[in-house]
Amino acid sequence: MGIRMVNIGFGNIVSAGRIVAMVSPESAPIRRIIGEARDRGMLVDATHGRRTRAVIVADSGHVVLSAVNPETVVSRLDANR
Repeated sequence: MGIRMVNIGFGNIVSAGRIVAMVSPESAPIRRIIGEARDRGMLVDATHGRRTRAVIVADSGHVVLSAVNPETVVSRLDANR
């Protein structure tokens, strides 16, 4: 088995096996997680200046911001199976 990758928009790709959670950025706790990741230097902004629609938390502690809806990323993940 190889490493499964998933497109999170605008040509950005993450390893599917490293994803712990994929959540909406609307709640205050998620915004706090984003701020803490930014302070630690563990934030990856893959939105290309667009509105953040999904926050992806990796097992390494990295937080990835995506402009694609979480449902779209999950459907892309399922399509790769």
